[in-house]
Amino acid sequence: MNSLKKIFFIVLLFSLTFSYGNKKSYLIDQMSLDLGIPWGMAFLQKDKLLITQKDGQILLLDLFTRKKTFIKNAPEVFYTGQAGLLDVKLSPNYKIDKWIYFTYVKKDNKKGSTTLSRAKLVKNSLVSWQDLLVSKSSTENKVHYGSRIAFDDNNHVFFSIGDRGIRANSQDLTNHAGTIIRLNMDGSIPFDNPFVNDDKVLDEIYSYGHRNPQGMFFDKKTKKLWSIEHGPRGGDEINIIEKGKNYGWPVISYGKEYWAPLSIGEGVAKVGMEQPIKYYIPSIAPSSILVYSGKLFKEWEGNIFSGALRLTHLNRIILNDKNETIKEERLLKEIYERIRNVIEDEDGYIYVSTDTGRILRLKPNDR
Repeated sequence: MNSLKKIFFIVLLFSLTFSYGNKKSYLIDQMSLDLGIPWGMAFLQKDKLLITQKDGQILLLDLFTRKKTFIKNAPEVFYTGQAGLLDVKLSPNYKIDKWIYFTYVKKDNKKGSTTLSRAKLVKNSLVSWQDLLVSKSSTENKVHYGSRIAFDDNNHVFFSIGDRGIRANSQDLTNHAGTIIRLNMDGSIPFDNPFVNDDKVLDEIYSYGHRNPQGMFFDKKTKKLWSIEHGPRGGDEINIIEKGKNYGWPVISYGKEYWAPLSIGEGVAKVGMEQPIKYYIPSIAPSSILVYSGKLFKEWEGNIFSGALRLTHLNRIILNDKNETIKEERLLKEIYERIRNVIEDEDGYIYVSTDTGRILRLKPNDR
């Protein structure tokens, strides 16, 4: 082989190796656009996606035809600041009971309270609407409402509530702000909730010491309830939520004050308060969480995905058997979008919604 051929061969080999090493493992399909802010998503059927928009509208998106059908009889929501219509989830027994669960902010004079409700869908109209819990979290602040919904496999429903911009709320168990709530599916209080025998604590509270949890997911495989919440300037947290535990805010935090590089509270740790599985410095501003099944992307099985608002990407966390972070990857950086929600369909496709009103689907890049 002469010198010219050798040079050409080396350049070609380098080019092929570089391209392969940087090939993305996914492709993006745009399923819809021009929505409002699609806060929550839930599959009614394989090709029918129910979407809640922050402004209070609910729509059904046909993923095959891309047709949008607006749902009638949506609740009147308090739509201001961070308030509005929030999450949506189907009952685990949906094929039998037909209940769809929502969180939204209910107006209370000029204030608003995070509220868990449920209804049934009949001919594109909501019927039998029930407010299961109008939380005791009302303040004049227009921030930190939460809220995501999750179900375990013991007929419980969980939903998260932010501290409503008043830090002390999260350690004050006479209100619901800064907590994760657990109820029976009909809204009644489980007999084994952690504080039902304590007259100084609201019976619905399952965990507390949270700042603003906007992501929650129950992993049926491991039986763990995962949560992700906003920190202040730094200190976003991923936690495994356990019964009766205190997650520290605002006594401990890995974040800093907005107005100065000063620690918040007493530092980053204290006896009797839980440490996060993962914390982010700087903040990514998380707004959802998913433990991926691995059905389609085999290499992602058990990984944690979260939408990032401020740092505009889909965050992927790989944990070891001790739930320690061994790798972080930032996907979808190329679209420069605030990722509001991330869910998985029955086949393993990953769907994300963005604050510009787009629904995107991730599929494997098999090229």
